[in-house]
Amino acid sequence: MRVYLTAARLSFRRYITYRSAATAGAITNTAFGFIRAYILLAVWREKPHIGTYDAADAVTYVFLTQGLITPIGVFLGSTELGPRIRTGEVAVDLYRPCDFQLWFLATDLGRAVASLLLRTVPPVLVGALALPTRLPGDPRRWLEFGCCCAVALVISFSLRYLASLSGFWTLDERGTTSLLMVVSMFFSGMIVPLVVMPGWLGGLARVLPWSATLQVPIDVLLGKTTGGFADALVFQLAWAAALVALGRALTSAARHRTVVQGG
Repeated sequence: MRVYLTAARLSFRRYITYRSAATAGAITNTAFGFIRAYILLAVWREKPHIGTYDAADAVTYVFLTQGLITPIGVFLGSTELGPRIRTGEVAVDLYRPCDFQLWFLATDLGRAVASLLLRTVPPVLVGALALPTRLPGDPRRWLEFGCCCAVALVISFSLRYLASLSGFWTLDERGTTSLLMVVSMFFSGMIVPLVVMPGWLGGLARVLPWSATLQVPIDVLLGKTTGGFADALVFQLAWAAALVALGRALTSAARHRTVVQGG
């Protein structure tokens, strides 16, 4: 366990040093938050209630998603593994005396914590000060939200890890990861809350793993989950376990498929 904590700590130190880039990213996320918020306010003006959301819920949702974009990795198509497969550096990773999958999960955790500290609070705070929002005052709700976000990161990592592993077969994972990024943006609720999606499309979106990365944690914070925190967490944990298990199976298969380019 110590080696994974060290990997997470060193990854955190690496990402926390880019403060200027993080500041620029936080400003950009906040600006796009206002653009998205005013678009949704126009929608909710025509229909004051969509699903269980009203206008204040929609605005809160927007700024929370803007704050979670980077920590959860919605705009990331792969993990650090992908480029290492392309360059052949993965050969070194395979020789490390530790679990291959857990190593990259630890480095992704360090990245996420650094992003959480640098880029999450500004969009949420500015949005709450400028527009009507509905952030809860109950500490327990925030604790439940934090638990859901932790599992959401594991799900996001697992999806990106699977996309990265495709490089063992294709030698270039960028096509797969680009497709994953588009799908993630749509089905996670990054573009619009999933309550906006009608009929069978909305139903499908809610049972896919991407909904567990953004929509489910925010629904827990806003108190919009049908079965409460317990059902939401079980849903997330089921997807996390399935995706981690699939990742381990593909990792084992990839070890027998490894081809280092140029040699």
